[in-house]
Amino acid sequence: MKQKLLAFGAKLSPLNFLMLFLAGVINAIGVTIFIAPVQLYDSGISGTSILLSQLTPDTFSLSFFLILLNIPLLLLGFKRQGAVFSVYAIFTVGVYSAAAWLITDVLPVDVSIASPLAGTDLFLCALFGGIVSGVGSGLAIRYGGAMDGIEVAAVIFAKGLGVSVGTFVLVYNVLLYIICGVIMGSWILPLYSIVTYAAGSKTVDFIVDGLDSSKAAMIVTSRQQELAAAVSEQFGTGITVMDARGFYSDAPKSVLYVVVNRFQMVKLKALVKTVDPDAYMTITAVADLLHGSRENAQ
Repeated sequence: MKQKLLAFGAKLSPLNFLMLFLAGVINAIGVTIFIAPVQLYDSGISGTSILLSQLTPDTFSLSFFLILLNIPLLLLGFKRQGAVFSVYAIFTVGVYSAAAWLITDVLPVDVSIASPLAGTDLFLCALFGGIVSGVGSGLAIRYGGAMDGIEVAAVIFAKGLGVSVGTFVLVYNVLLYIICGVIMGSWILPLYSIVTYAAGSKTVDFIVDGLDSSKAAMIVTSRQQELAAAVSEQFGTGITVMDARGFYSDAPKSVLYVVVNRFQMVKLKALVKTVDPDAYMTITAVADLLHGSRENAQ
Protein backbone atom coordinates (compact mmCIF):
# COMPACT_ATOMS: atom_id res chain seq x y z
CA MET A 1 0.00 0.00 0.00
CA LYS A 2 2.79 2.45 0.88
CA GLN A 3 4.49 1.85 -2.49
CA LYS A 4 1.18 2.48 -4.28
CA LEU A 5 0.68 5.74 -2.37
CA LEU A 6 4.21 6.88 -3.19
CA ALA A 7 3.72 6.03 -6.82
CA PHE A 8 0.44 7.94 -6.90
CA GLY A 9 2.01 10.95 -5.20
CA ALA A 10 4.88 10.92 -7.71
CA LYS A 11 2.61 11.08 -10.76
CA LEU A 12 3.13 14.04 -13.05
CA SER A 13 -0.01 15.70 -14.36
CA PRO A 14 -0.46 17.30 -17.82
CA LEU A 15 -2.94 19.74 -16.27
CA ASN A 16 -0.33 20.82 -13.75
CA PHE A 17 2.22 21.42 -16.50
CA LEU A 18 -0.34 23.52 -18.41
CA MET A 19 -1.17 25.63 -15.35
CA LEU A 20 2.51 25.99 -14.42
CA PHE A 21 3.23 27.16 -17.97
CA LEU A 22 0.52 29.78 -17.57
CA ALA A 23 1.92 30.72 -14.16
CA GLY A 24 5.40 31.29 -15.59
CA VAL A 25 4.08 33.50 -18.38
CA ILE A 26 1.91 35.56 -16.01
CA ASN A 27 4.78 36.06 -13.58
CA ALA A 28 7.05 37.16 -16.43
CA ILE A 29 4.46 39.73 -17.53
CA GLY A 30 4.19 41.13 -14.02
CA VAL A 31 7.96 41.46 -13.61
CA THR A 32 8.99 42.63 -17.10
CA ILE A 33 6.01 44.87 -17.90
CA PHE A 34 5.52 46.56 -14.52
CA ILE A 35 8.42 46.00 -12.11
CA ALA A 36 11.74 45.87 -13.96
CA PRO A 37 11.17 48.77 -16.43
CA VAL A 38 11.03 51.34 -13.60
CA GLN A 39 13.81 49.59 -11.65
CA LEU A 40 11.62 48.27 -8.87
CA TYR A 41 12.56 44.97 -7.25
CA ASP A 42 10.58 41.81 -6.89
CA SER A 43 11.10 39.63 -3.82
CA GLY A 44 13.40 36.64 -3.39
CA ILE A 45 15.62 35.35 -6.17
CA SER A 46 13.58 37.25 -8.74
CA GLY A 47 14.42 40.55 -7.03
CA THR A 48 18.05 39.55 -6.72
CA SER A 49 18.12 38.74 -10.43
CA ILE A 50 16.69 42.17 -11.27
CA LEU A 51 19.39 43.88 -9.19
CA LEU A 52 22.20 41.83 -10.74
CA SER A 53 20.91 42.48 -14.26
CA GLN A 54 21.07 46.22 -13.50
CA LEU A 55 24.64 46.02 -12.24
CA THR A 56 26.11 43.85 -15.01
CA PRO A 57 26.54 44.28 -18.78
CA ASP A 58 23.50 43.81 -21.01
CA THR A 59 24.68 40.34 -22.03
CA PHE A 60 23.78 39.15 -18.53
CA SER A 61 20.02 39.56 -18.69
CA LEU A 62 17.28 39.01 -16.14
CA SER A 63 16.55 35.60 -17.68
CA PHE A 64 20.18 34.56 -17.29
CA PHE A 65 20.24 35.29 -13.56
CA LEU A 66 16.84 33.65 -13.01
CA ILE A 67 18.23 30.38 -14.34
CA LEU A 68 21.65 30.80 -12.72
CA LEU A 69 20.33 31.42 -9.20
CA ASN A 70 17.10 29.40 -9.13
CA ILE A 71 18.05 26.07 -10.67
CA PRO A 72 20.85 25.20 -8.17
CA LEU A 73 18.54 25.96 -5.24
CA LEU A 74 15.74 23.85 -6.71
CA LEU A 75 18.12 20.95 -7.32
CA LEU A 76 19.50 21.36 -3.80
CA GLY A 77 16.00 20.86 -2.47
CA PHE A 78 15.50 17.62 -4.41
CA LYS A 79 15.80 15.32 -1.37
CA ARG A 80 13.65 17.50 0.87
CA GLN A 81 10.88 18.34 -1.60
CA GLY A 82 10.88 15.28 -3.85
CA ALA A 83 11.30 14.62 -7.56
CA VAL A 84 7.86 15.77 -8.66
CA PHE A 85 8.20 19.15 -6.98
CA SER A 86 11.68 19.63 -8.44
CA VAL A 87 10.48 18.83 -11.97
CA TYR A 88 7.49 21.15 -11.64
CA ALA A 89 9.55 23.97 -10.11
CA ILE A 90 12.37 23.78 -12.67
CA PHE A 91 9.79 23.73 -15.48
CA THR A 92 8.04 26.80 -14.03
CA VAL A 93 11.27 28.76 -13.61
CA GLY A 94 12.28 27.78 -17.15
CA VAL A 95 9.00 29.09 -18.56
CA TYR A 96 9.30 32.26 -16.46
CA SER A 97 12.83 32.87 -17.70
CA ALA A 98 11.98 32.15 -21.36
CA ALA A 99 8.89 34.37 -21.27
CA ALA A 100 10.87 37.19 -19.66
CA TRP A 101 13.50 36.89 -22.42
CA LEU A 102 10.84 36.98 -25.15
CA ILE A 103 9.22 40.10 -23.71
CA THR A 104 12.45 42.04 -23.13
CA ASP A 105 14.55 40.93 -26.12
CA VAL A 106 12.32 39.53 -28.86
CA LEU A 107 8.79 40.95 -28.88
CA PRO A 108 8.26 44.53 -30.12
CA VAL A 109 7.53 45.80 -26.61
CA ASP A 110 9.57 48.69 -25.24
CA VAL A 111 10.26 47.98 -21.57
CA SER A 112 13.59 49.76 -21.38
CA ILE A 113 12.63 52.90 -19.44
CA ALA A 114 8.94 52.67 -18.60
CA SER A 115 6.04 50.28 -18.24
CA PRO A 116 4.02 49.99 -21.48
CA LEU A 117 0.83 50.03 -19.37
CA ALA A 118 1.57 52.18 -16.31
CA GLY A 119 4.28 54.48 -17.62
CA THR A 120 6.67 55.74 -14.95
CA ASP A 121 4.10 55.86 -12.15
CA LEU A 122 5.96 53.98 -9.41
CA PHE A 123 2.90 53.27 -7.30
CA LEU A 124 0.89 51.80 -10.18
CA CYS A 125 3.87 49.73 -11.30
CA ALA A 126 4.51 48.49 -7.75
CA LEU A 127 0.86 47.65 -7.11
CA PHE A 128 -0.03 45.97 -10.38
CA GLY A 129 3.40 44.35 -10.72
CA GLY A 130 2.88 42.74 -7.32
CA ILE A 131 -0.65 41.63 -8.14
CA VAL A 132 0.17 40.13 -11.54
CA SER A 133 3.35 38.39 -10.41
CA GLY A 134 1.47 37.22 -7.30
CA VAL A 135 -1.10 35.53 -9.52
CA GLY A 136 1.72 33.67 -11.26
CA SER A 137 3.42 32.66 -8.02
CA GLY A 138 0.12 31.60 -6.47
CA LEU A 139 -0.74 29.39 -9.45
CA ALA A 140 2.71 27.83 -9.28
CA ILE A 141 2.24 26.91 -5.62
CA ARG A 142 -1.33 25.72 -6.15
CA TYR A 143 -0.28 23.32 -8.89
CA GLY A 144 2.72 21.82 -7.14
CA GLY A 145 5.63 23.97 -8.29
CA ALA A 146 7.46 27.12 -7.25
CA MET A 147 8.39 30.36 -8.94
CA ASP A 148 11.30 31.23 -6.70
CA GLY A 149 14.06 29.16 -5.14
CA ILE A 150 14.18 31.26 -1.97
CA GLU A 151 11.38 29.21 -0.37
CA VAL A 152 13.34 26.03 -1.06
CA ALA A 153 16.45 27.61 0.45
CA ALA A 154 14.38 28.57 3.49
CA VAL A 155 13.22 24.99 4.00
CA ILE A 156 16.84 23.79 3.79
CA PHE A 157 18.60 26.42 5.89
CA ALA A 158 16.00 27.93 8.25
CA LYS A 159 16.06 25.14 10.82
CA GLY A 160 19.84 25.24 11.08
CA LEU A 161 19.68 28.99 11.69
CA GLY A 162 17.00 28.58 14.34
CA VAL A 163 14.31 30.55 12.50
CA SER A 164 11.06 29.70 10.77
CA VAL A 165 10.71 29.45 7.00
CA GLY A 166 8.58 32.60 6.93
CA THR A 167 11.13 34.53 8.99
CA PHE A 168 13.97 33.38 6.72
CA VAL A 169 12.15 34.65 3.60
CA LEU A 170 11.21 37.94 5.29
CA VAL A 171 14.78 38.60 6.49
CA TYR A 172 16.15 37.77 3.03
CA ASN A 173 13.81 40.27 1.38
CA VAL A 174 14.50 43.00 3.95
CA LEU A 175 18.24 42.58 3.42
CA LEU A 176 17.73 42.58 -0.35
CA TYR A 177 15.87 45.89 -0.25
CA ILE A 178 18.48 47.43 2.06
CA ILE A 179 21.27 46.33 -0.30
CA CYS A 180 19.35 47.75 -3.25
CA GLY A 181 18.98 51.09 -1.47
CA VAL A 182 22.67 51.24 -0.54
CA ILE A 183 23.94 50.27 -3.98
CA MET A 184 21.57 52.54 -5.90
CA GLY A 185 22.03 55.43 -3.48
CA SER A 186 18.27 55.96 -3.20
CA TRP A 187 15.57 54.52 -0.94
CA ILE A 188 12.57 55.48 -3.08
CA LEU A 189 12.68 52.39 -5.30
CA PRO A 190 13.29 49.88 -2.46
CA LEU A 191 10.42 51.44 -0.48
CA TYR A 192 8.07 51.15 -3.44
CA SER A 193 9.31 47.58 -3.86
CA ILE A 194 7.87 46.81 -0.42
CA VAL A 195 4.47 47.72 -1.90
CA THR A 196 5.17 45.18 -4.64
CA TYR A 197 6.09 42.57 -2.04
CA ALA A 198 2.97 43.22 0.04
CA ALA A 199 0.62 43.16 -2.96
CA GLY A 200 2.25 39.99 -4.26
CA SER A 201 2.05 38.21 -0.90
CA LYS A 202 -1.65 38.99 -0.50
CA THR A 203 -2.37 37.88 -4.04
CA VAL A 204 -0.53 34.59 -3.50
CA ASP A 205 -2.65 33.96 -0.39
CA PHE A 206 -5.81 34.68 -2.37
CA ILE A 207 -4.85 32.37 -5.25
CA VAL A 208 -3.70 29.52 -2.98
CA ASP A 209 -6.46 29.71 -0.34
CA GLY A 210 -9.26 31.22 -2.43
CA LEU A 211 -11.81 33.85 -1.50
CA ASP A 212 -13.98 31.25 0.17
CA SER A 213 -11.32 30.09 2.63
CA SER A 214 -12.46 27.93 5.52
CA LYS A 215 -12.33 28.34 9.27
CA ALA A 216 -12.39 25.58 11.87
CA ALA A 217 -14.19 26.10 15.16
CA MET A 218 -13.77 24.00 18.31
CA ILE A 219 -16.68 24.62 20.67
CA VAL A 220 -16.58 23.40 24.27
CA THR A 221 -20.17 23.12 25.48
CA SER A 222 -22.40 21.41 28.02
CA ARG A 223 -25.33 21.52 25.57
CA GLN A 224 -24.00 19.14 22.96
CA GLN A 225 -27.24 17.84 21.44
CA GLU A 226 -28.98 21.19 21.25
CA LEU A 227 -25.97 23.05 19.84
CA ALA A 228 -24.94 20.33 17.38
CA ALA A 229 -28.48 20.13 16.01
CA ALA A 230 -28.68 23.92 15.61
CA VAL A 231 -25.31 24.14 13.82
CA SER A 232 -26.12 21.22 11.53
CA GLU A 233 -29.52 22.65 10.61
CA GLN A 234 -28.19 26.17 10.07
CA PHE A 235 -25.10 25.33 7.98
CA GLY A 236 -25.85 21.87 6.60
CA THR A 237 -22.42 20.62 7.56
CA GLY A 238 -21.12 17.61 9.45
CA ILE A 239 -19.89 17.92 13.02
CA THR A 240 -17.37 15.89 14.98
CA VAL A 241 -18.25 15.42 18.67
CA MET A 242 -15.59 14.61 21.27
CA ASP A 243 -16.03 13.91 24.98
CA ALA A 244 -14.19 16.20 27.38
CA ARG A 245 -14.08 17.17 31.04
CA GLY A 246 -13.47 20.54 32.66
CA PHE A 247 -10.22 20.71 34.62
CA TYR A 248 -11.44 22.98 37.43
CA SER A 249 -15.10 22.00 37.54
CA ASP A 250 -14.53 18.31 36.71
CA ALA A 251 -17.85 18.55 34.87
CA PRO A 252 -18.45 16.53 31.70
CA LYS A 253 -18.30 18.58 28.52
CA SER A 254 -18.45 18.01 24.76
CA VAL A 255 -16.20 19.48 22.09
CA LEU A 256 -17.81 20.17 18.72
CA TYR A 257 -15.48 20.49 15.75
CA VAL A 258 -16.99 22.14 12.67
CA VAL A 259 -15.58 23.72 9.50
CA VAL A 260 -17.39 26.61 7.79
CA ASN A 261 -16.35 29.28 5.30
CA ARG A 262 -15.24 32.64 6.61
CA PHE A 263 -18.47 34.36 5.60
CA GLN A 264 -20.39 31.99 7.88
CA MET A 265 -18.19 32.58 10.91
CA VAL A 266 -20.08 35.62 12.23
CA LYS A 267 -23.36 33.71 12.03
CA LEU A 268 -21.77 30.71 13.80
CA LYS A 269 -20.57 32.91 16.67
CA ALA A 270 -24.02 34.40 17.10
CA LEU A 271 -25.65 30.95 17.01
CA VAL A 272 -23.30 29.52 19.64
CA LYS A 273 -23.84 32.52 21.91
CA THR A 274 -27.61 32.15 21.58
CA VAL A 275 -27.77 28.41 22.26
CA ASP A 276 -25.07 28.23 24.93
CA PRO A 277 -23.84 31.59 26.31
CA ASP A 278 -21.29 29.73 28.46
CA ALA A 279 -19.69 27.90 25.54
CA TYR A 280 -15.96 28.31 24.90
CA MET A 281 -14.96 28.54 21.22
CA THR A 282 -11.62 28.76 19.41
CA ILE A 283 -11.31 29.58 15.71
CA THR A 284 -8.40 28.69 13.43
CA ALA A 285 -7.71 29.05 9.72
CA VAL A 286 -7.89 25.89 7.60
CA ALA A 287 -5.14 25.56 5.02
CA ASP A 288 -6.83 22.80 3.02
CA LEU A 289 -9.68 20.31 3.13
CA LEU A 290 -9.73 16.67 2.07
CA HIS A 291 -12.78 14.50 2.61
CA GLY A 292 -15.14 12.12 0.91
CA SER A 293 -18.87 12.15 1.56
CA ARG A 294 -20.50 14.28 4.21
CA GLU A 295 -21.09 11.22 6.35
CA ASN A 296 -17.43 10.16 6.18
CA ALA A 297 -16.07 13.67 6.66
CA GLN A 298 -17.44 14.22 10.15
